[in-house]
Amino acid sequence: MEDLLPIPVTQAGRDGLDALLARPTAAVVALDFDGTLAPIVADPEQARAHPGAVPALAALAPKVASVAVVTGRPAGVAVRYGGFAGVPGLDHLTVLGHYGAERWDAVTGTVTAPPPHPGVAAARAELPGVLDSVGAWHGTWVEEKGRAVAVHTRRAEDPQAAFDALRGPLTDLATRHGLIVEPGRMVLELRPPGMDKGVALLDHIRAIGAESVLYAGDDLGDLPAYAAIDKLRSDGVPGLLVCSGSTEVTELAERADLVVDGPGGVVTLLRNLAARLG
Repeated sequence: MEDLLPIPVTQAGRDGLDALLARPTAAVVALDFDGTLAPIVADPEQARAHPGAVPALAALAPKVASVAVVTGRPAGVAVRYGGFAGVPGLDHLTVLGHYGAERWDAVTGTVTAPPPHPGVAAARAELPGVLDSVGAWHGTWVEEKGRAVAVHTRRAEDPQAAFDALRGPLTDLATRHGLIVEPGRMVLELRPPGMDKGVALLDHIRAIGAESVLYAGDDLGDLPAYAAIDKLRSDGVPGLLVCSGSTEVTELAERADLVVDGPGGVVTLLRNLAARLG
């Protein structure tokens, strides 16, 4: 099955893949959810994992040290939309939700998390007025995420124009309440500072004691995870950066060792990795 695996375009990526294949039981495979395991859809509540994602993960997970889903969604929502609970082979799957602020472990089936940041509720209360002042009510959609709140512009008449018009006012709103704005694919998320996918990923990898890591993502929120892999590489831990490619975000593709064709390409990569490991 070796010839079914694409060859990373960088030497660092080839080293990362070689290390994973040489000693998979010491490797972590970590993946974003939306846009990576699940296709992007107009209504985030309708997002579901690619049909091949769970079977591919279940085939791969027993052969590596850890499989982790690192997402901005609440951990429980990602578990539900992904269909991850109770799946044979995913007994030790970890979902790091809210950029690592929440953790769900398949072995216990429970979510652990600190108390919510009070600024989220305060910003949420002011959000209708901000949207109204910008004239951005029509076509925008507010997603309640518990520990964060997100404004989606994908369904607006001009999604990019609505995104650009809201970015400044939402940044001001976030700043007033001790939050930050995380931009994504036609979405602006207001969330607490201090945690990102890079911090969550490094904590998980170090807790596992991994000797290599693969990370796959698709959006701007995955850039800190990419930076974490760069840090690990500088410390001598090989890593492979995979981009679930799209035309909406090019920054990840420019930094990735390997670009695949969206969630379908990610599933194919995972399936072929599992087959290659026997």
